[in-house]
Amino acid sequence: MPKMKTKSSAKKRFKVTATGKVKAAASGKQHGMIKRSNKFIRDARGTMVLCDADARIVKKFLPYAK
Repeated sequence: MPKMKTKSSAKKRFKVTATGKVKAAASGKQHGMIKRSNKFIRDARGTMVLCDADARIVKKFLPYAK
């Protein structure tokens, strides 16, 4: 059986933790920061864990992530 392919876009955007949760960077921070409130910029710093429904979709794109 050939190996399954990983979606290249998913492997660039998501990391899977040792416990199987999916981490992702906050959205909405690429441009237009002048419009955003300081609270939004502060809260969107760093990475966050996706909810289970979103993580299930991402894991289909990353077949070899545990």
